[in-house]
Amino acid sequence: MSALSQCIQSARASYASSSSSSSSLKNKRGARCRSKKINHHHRKLTTIITRAEGESNRKTSGTTRAVVVTSGKGGVGKTTSSANLGMSMARLGYSVALVDADIGLRNLDLLLGLENRVVYTAMEVLEGECRLEQALIRDKRWRNLALLPISKNRQRYNVTRDNMNTILDLLKKSDFDFIFIDCPAGIDLGFINAISNAEEAIVVTTPEITAIRDADRVAGLLEANGILDVRLLVNRVRADMIKNNDMMSVKDVQEMLGVPLLGAIPEDTEVIVSTNRGEPLVLKKKLTLAGIAYENAARRIVGKQDFLIDLDQPKKGIFQNIKEFFTGEDLD
Repeated sequence: MSALSQCIQSARASYASSSSSSSSLKNKRGARCRSKKINHHHRKLTTIITRAEGESNRKTSGTTRAVVVTSGKGGVGKTTSSANLGMSMARLGYSVALVDADIGLRNLDLLLGLENRVVYTAMEVLEGECRLEQALIRDKRWRNLALLPISKNRQRYNVTRDNMNTILDLLKKSDFDFIFIDCPAGIDLGFINAISNAEEAIVVTTPEITAIRDADRVAGLLEANGILDVRLLVNRVRADMIKNNDMMSVKDVQEMLGVPLLGAIPEDTEVIVSTNRGEPLVLKKKLTLAGIAYENAARRIVGKQDFLIDLDQPKKGIFQNIKEFFTGEDLD
């Protein structure tokens, strides 16, 4: 019997023991402790498996995938999505580079808690003032994640498409598995530069008419520039408003845009907290629904057939999800 099977059987036995215990205070405390152990073993086991999968995929695939995260409209969650998807990919065992392509208005370093470590940028690399490795900021929590700002906030550069192509080519030669490009808002020169050397795109939108119209425009421009592998990420979804017909459903948004769905991220107040702390949602010990949705979206990027979050049951507890995982029950 494999170690994985033994871990699963042990966790199932622990859960069965906890569910059959009496209602006394002592047994309740024991059940809570066992539940915490199950949660700990489940996340540890998942991390081990996904890291192994990442190592296996990296050995069989020698190409670097450049993915631009864009939307057209500002404020829909591009930078938040870039940070959480990049961190999730790093947790899966892949080597990831995050490129903040917003010239003069970078924010990706804030979401990752790396704002005080920015010394060099991509422009210093292009001007020969430093090496690429000096400009890359390695995350201390996951060393296989690196941030590359294009410029500093108080600097304005005339960045050309050739500059962006040079930067992306240097990153691809550095053996990164994934390069996520955080695209600036709008469809002007900054957008054109950001998509110039990308092969894939993630269009982030919210279930609002203005955001959907801009996303539709961006999807057309991506196709016109030869980027055909485009997927949709619907952010800030509220199940209660959808039930009251006050918000378009994820299916409605997808049908309007005609873009394959990567994931749906529910509205989460923890986004503000995580931003202020410089810690992406996916690093929280107790994952929120939005954090789980980002992790699942990351797994789908690498081809894993993970499930979509059921937004009809947004209050479902983590222990309920663990019970269904180990017992195979479908409690609708």
